Amino acid sequence: MRARKQVVMAALGKGKKFVRYEEGAALYSMGITKFKQVAHEAHAVYKVDKIALVNTDKIEAYLETFAEP
Repeated sequence: MRARKQVVMAALGKGKKFVRYEEGAALYSMGITKFKQVAHEAHAVYKVDKIALVNTDKIEAYLETFAEP
């Protein structure tokens, strides 16, 4: 998964901290609806006027909580 993320991040503009729902769904290989759900659960959504931006650092930390030992 790490290699795919690096490829997608390079395509999106290396080191993007905030992404829109469509970019995030592609980045994490999820559907848009599931990505929106995860982003809200992680408290990673920032509303700027009518644009929703998602903090990828918070998504990463949230997803790490699901890692199996």
